[in-house]
Amino acid sequence: MKKILIFIFCIFAFGVNAMEKETTFNKELFDKAQADGKIVIVSSWIKYCTSCASQMKVLNKAKKEGKLSDIDFTNIEYFAFDVTNKEIANLFDIQYQTSLLIFKGNKEVYRSIGETTKDLIYEAIKNSI
Repeated sequence: MKKILIFIFCIFAFGVNAMEKETTFNKELFDKAQADGKIVIVSSWIKYCTSCASQMKVLNKAKKEGKLSDIDFTNIEYFAFDVTNKEIANLFDIQYQTSLLIFKGNKEVYRSIGETTKDLIYEAIKNSI
């Protein structure tokens, strides 16, 4: 019985994380944000990846609230995409989920794989501004 309850819990836990993910990347909006001089953050995810959901939760909350700690998010654009979308993955040379890229203007200034903690994401963004 205990194994069944754990199995059911895992199904719901993975299902919740999967529902939070959606591809928001749009090449035209990405290009416009770069042309406007914004800091652009791009993250990749894949269905059922809990670390992807954790990373996206930090970034989506910051985008929604307009800040991450003391970083003003009004001049920052955040895009996410499913890493199985090969067109977008090839554009950024991304092979793995939970990749995090930060661009300043047209230059990539940060790249990591698997970073999910708020403090380290904060430091990466802060150092990129």
